[in-house]
Amino acid sequence: MSTQPLEVAPVLSTPDTHIFEDPTPPVDVARLPRPSNEQFLVIYEVERTVREIRAGKWRRIALQFPDEMLTDAPRVFEALARGLKHARSDRISSVLPNSSLIDSNGAEGISKSLADVNLSEDGPQEKLFILADTSYGACCVDEIAAEHVDADVVVHYGRSCLSPTARLPVIYVFTTRPLALDMVLHAFRETYPMQDGKIILMADIPYSNHVALLLERLQHDGYSNVFAAEIIHDPSSPLPNRSVPADVKEKAETLRDYQLFHISDPPQSLLLTLSSRVGAIHIYPTDNSSAAPPEALLASSAMTLRRRYALLTRLSTVSIFGILINTLSVRNYIHILNHVKEQIAAAGKKSYTFVVGKVNAAKVANFSEVGGWVVIGCWESSLIESKDFWKPIITPFELSLALKGDAERVWTGEWTGDFQAVLTERANVPAISDDHAAEENGDEERLQDSDIGSEEESAPPEFDLRTGRYVSHSRPMQAPPSQSAKKASDPERRPTSSSLMKRTNGDLAQVGGVVSPAAEFLRNKRTWQGLGSDFEIAYDEPSSTDTPGALMELGRSGIARGYAVGDDSSKT
Repeated sequence: MSTQPLEVAPVLSTPDTHIFEDPTPPVDVARLPRPSNEQFLVIYEVERTVREIRAGKWRRIALQFPDEMLTDAPRVFEALARGLKHARSDRISSVLPNSSLIDSNGAEGISKSLADVNLSEDGPQEKLFILADTSYGACCVDEIAAEHVDADVVVHYGRSCLSPTARLPVIYVFTTRPLALDMVLHAFRETYPMQDGKIILMADIPYSNHVALLLERLQHDGYSNVFAAEIIHDPSSPLPNRSVPADVKEKAETLRDYQLFHISDPPQSLLLTLSSRVGAIHIYPTDNSSAAPPEALLASSAMTLRRRYALLTRLSTVSIFGILINTLSVRNYIHILNHVKEQIAAAGKKSYTFVVGKVNAAKVANFSEVGGWVVIGCWESSLIESKDFWKPIITPFELSLALKGDAERVWTGEWTGDFQAVLTERANVPAISDDHAAEENGDEERLQDSDIGSEEESAPPEFDLRTGRYVSHSRPMQAPPSQSAKKASDPERRPTSSSLMKRTNGDLAQVGGVVSPAAEFLRNKRTWQGLGSDFEIAYDEPSSTDTPGALMELGRSGIARGYAVGDDSSKT
């Protein structure tokens, strides 16, 4: 029987539908022209990279590429290796004496000239490493993979979120892409015929080198109020990672008076942030394949903002939150993790923390107890808009709104993905004085059982805004009044066992004396509870209706040509 030959390679990797959606805008590498050697050195800024590596005296260098640039990784590796080798050779040749010194002074002059030079400054030769895969999004610096090779510095290629790193220094190479300036100027004039309007000129990071030249030509044409935003390393800026006009520095609200002309499609998180802060946004597409000159399109994020608001109001009655760690390198991610956990606990809800690397729908679907997810990552990757996820995924900023009551929840439409802004807002909240705190603690201690019970009973009922159903256990971590009174009267009373305790029907399961919603879900709702839970266990004195269980016996062991049964050494 003949077999059909394979026409394509078998699928050995994760399907595309299960891969985490990278917020980095896709790049069609096939459409980009193949650069020459001179252009290649300019695009990847080989000379500047070599100069910074030598200035920093780093010996182990990790090169991080996005997926679409991995094809150029060998060429970059070889170019950097040659550049570092030539730099070392030039360093050595610059300290050697010339022929005239040798003729006039001889060997004594040579030794005298070299005595003042410390050749040990160069140290061992530099070693380069290519990071084949990133732990999280391509826009973030992968410090985890770099530490696996004990790297001293990371060279990050392509567009970046510019989030501050926690451990390693970074050299950013944005890989400048070509841009037809005449077409951009034509689209700008068509979009803004009035030359006295307040306009901010901004470009995606790979096109940012063209902004200064565009501004010069626009000023030559008569545009007097155009501000060119420069790249800065500050995601918390009113324009994330961009400089702002002088009047915006004094008063951030004046940013509403400006319109934004953005070159290339921005990530969705950046678009949401900008749309809530500037008057209007026009986007000039850089992936236009038609012969006609492209036009700047008016961007609208109203539908996306409405969907985000619907998600966070849906999660207002969720009892269990999952916290997804989507970064291990962004600075202060531990602080926002603790802040999120404190917020959820203060609302009387339960939280569980997960570190899963790249997030996909298949991973988070394994935890059916979790009613909603909060992702902690860089300001670009925190926004996950995929419909494949079973439960909604929100940001720490959206969580602060979801945990508020219906009467307190007021959203002006402003959106931010930078969790540093959440920490800054928390730090700006005025602290309660010691006298006022002591007075509040005294009032709480004077509460009686009847007061606690009446407060619980007078609380308004909660309904799921999506289904309209009454939610009975929206805050499972708040103890019932009777248990609160017992704990107040006898603080040392605690269960002696930390194992899962089985209660009567109607009571919540507890672990270590604390209500556990996950244990309650495991007991009542989860249909499969692990290996061995799908067959009946026989007890010591089974009844006539019970099926006796089989005794466990040692099976066969060994290799295929001769097995041994149990302790018997004879072959079978």
